[in-house]
Amino acid sequence: MILSETHIKELIADHYQMEVFVQKMEGYEDQNFLLQDQSGQKFIAKVTLGADQFPFLEAQLKAMQHLDKKGHTAIQKVVENKIGNALTSFEQENATLALRVLTYLDGTFMGHSALRLPAVVESLGTQLAIMDHYLEDFKHPAAYRYTEWDLARVLDCREKLWHIKDHEKRTMAAYFLLQYEMEVLPLQNQLRKAVIHNDANDYNVLVKDGTVTGIIDFGDMVESQLVHNLAIACTYAMFKQPDPLAVAERLVKNYHKTYPLTETELSILYYLIAARLSMSVSTSAQQRTQSNNPHHFISEQDAWALLYQWIKINPLLAQNRFNLCCGYASVFVPDEAYSALKQSRKENVGANLSISYQKSLKISRGALQYLYDDQGRTYIDCVNNVSHVGHCHPVVVKAMQQQLARLNTNTRYLHDSLVEYACLLTATLPEKLKVCYFTNSGSEANDLAIRISRHFTKQRDVIVLDHAYHGTSTVAMELSPYKFDGPGGAGQQPYIHKGMNPDLYRGPYRYGDPEAGKKYASDISDTIGQLKEQGTGIAAFICETLLGVGGQIPLPYGYLKEVYALVRKAGGLCIADEVQVGFGRVGEKFWGFELQDVEPDIVVLGKPIGNGHPLAAVVVTEEVAAAFNNGMEYFNTYGGNPVSMETGIAVMEVIREEKLQERALETGNYLMEELNKLMAKHEIIGDVRGKGLFVGVELVTDRKNLNPAIPLIDEIVEKMKERGFLISTDGPLHNVLKIKPPMVFNIENASALAAHLDEVLNDY
Repeated sequence: MILSETHIKELIADHYQMEVFVQKMEGYEDQNFLLQDQSGQKFIAKVTLGADQFPFLEAQLKAMQHLDKKGHTAIQKVVENKIGNALTSFEQENATLALRVLTYLDGTFMGHSALRLPAVVESLGTQLAIMDHYLEDFKHPAAYRYTEWDLARVLDCREKLWHIKDHEKRTMAAYFLLQYEMEVLPLQNQLRKAVIHNDANDYNVLVKDGTVTGIIDFGDMVESQLVHNLAIACTYAMFKQPDPLAVAERLVKNYHKTYPLTETELSILYYLIAARLSMSVSTSAQQRTQSNNPHHFISEQDAWALLYQWIKINPLLAQNRFNLCCGYASVFVPDEAYSALKQSRKENVGANLSISYQKSLKISRGALQYLYDDQGRTYIDCVNNVSHVGHCHPVVVKAMQQQLARLNTNTRYLHDSLVEYACLLTATLPEKLKVCYFTNSGSEANDLAIRISRHFTKQRDVIVLDHAYHGTSTVAMELSPYKFDGPGGAGQQPYIHKGMNPDLYRGPYRYGDPEAGKKYASDISDTIGQLKEQGTGIAAFICETLLGVGGQIPLPYGYLKEVYALVRKAGGLCIADEVQVGFGRVGEKFWGFELQDVEPDIVVLGKPIGNGHPLAAVVVTEEVAAAFNNGMEYFNTYGGNPVSMETGIAVMEVIREEKLQERALETGNYLMEELNKLMAKHEIIGDVRGKGLFVGVELVTDRKNLNPAIPLIDEIVEKMKERGFLISTDGPLHNVLKIKPPMVFNIENASALAAHLDEVLNDY
């Protein structure tokens, strides 16, 4: 029901005995009108439909009158009608409506300018604190209500997330809702409660001459946690700001001067701001399906921009700065605590468990592609392929939590998810790979794969690639030249045979040789021939489908096709180790072996399969499985347990729903382009190689002789860490930068990585 300006003029004259000029204004839900009387004084008229709204409208007006009596000058005054009532009801087209008239406050909306002068932010903090202080003794039954804009109800927004069509955005909003559940919800009962304004957004805050002249619109007023009011004000004050945390810090400091905050309230303020943003964007997404009112989407773009900024800010950094600006102690751990932790680790944990980086990191939190340390620093994780779909991915976390709260036991009982997950896995593999065995780690899976191959072939000998790494079990170590040829290694066992590393950069057959794959495969042929002369067959050939520790090396095209044919002719099985590169990481294909147009007899899966949860699998053909079923039971106490299976299902769901394979292809191609530009510029880069988000950058001091850039590469890794990028080294000569981030790593991250690496390499 749309009211005309003429009708409003008549209502004002009748009920308020005022002759006014009327001009219609935009509104979120109410119909708003600007009034001006004969003397030039301005007022705001607000019309609301529905008698059911009257109690809450009365509560708003009572709150404003309460603030007026207390002396708050930045609040509109209530204009009473001719019979002394603040609320005027009238009938229109068989409906009951309510009319309110408020004084006009001069100023422009804070949202009309991206400029946030310090004085304005400080003034907002002060005015909001005055309001909250004055309202601490205000009570009204209508304020104790349910509203979707109450931050205490923010988890209801999970039902709206599916309206966010952009996968990356939806995941980020869901992540922050998960953090609210984990960090804020347990503390809710410790937070002060009061009736709060609940909507100090940038279009409800008026500014004039560098100060806040008004906080308007009590339409979202509710009894809730007091700190919610501050969180909402901080959120909108930070819109369009290059340093949003500094803006929030200034607002918080001035609020605290007038109305002191508790340390508990400050400890969750970061998460409340993120929750309000997630509430805003999910609600806007839902409203797009049912509304054309531009006011419903006025903050959407700014909210998304701030969410992308906010996730890059370490929550501990925000808490620390809020604490310090309010006069509380720092939350950072003192340096001496590291010494004690390191000493305890030395005494209680094996000394050969190494720590990365010269200056050790203590990582306290993960957020998709970001890691936060305990000193407030944020890092882009460029190397953790274990957290395949992102650290603390909300879909995976919830799946694990829910199943763990319901049941976790072994596979001696029937459980639907065991079969469901096995079917999900095999549906992505060649048709003949139909039977799954589940384990707890990739090492255990490789161990089992070799056991199965030896049982099937009745042979013991295995061919591996030089410099390969297949895990930490006794058998896996025997398969790993990276370990048995390295410091402290036991040496090569007589039944393990090393094939030549098919390295197109350093090997005898290099880039540009179309027959390189066949030539490298001939080395395997020679090994098989030598074994045949000795009267020995082979159980299996095992290799990663892109070489990890071997130097982040994609195999030469045709290599596996040649090798697999040779191995099968000799009676052996072909094992594809997909522990590092499977599940869409290579972009073009879901599995690395698909890049070679081959079908293995056994596939080994690990690391990304559970996004960090201890899960791995061996998938074999029906023929191989039948032979392995020889009467000796295969039982793994927690291989295939319900929690692991639900975790694996969730990971597969996320990869599919969020199109992460496509993301790996797009972002990986972009990253490779940027790194190749750096290679053209910096002589220290000898080679750039990879597929999707599995990338290696080999550093050399001499491109002609290919001398490895040691120890320069370690300096570069440390400098990149100081710039907020976690990368690592690999390769037989330890001179390859390995880049294999979580699959949520995006083009912005790739661009930043390349730009900072460019600056670091300028010194070499």
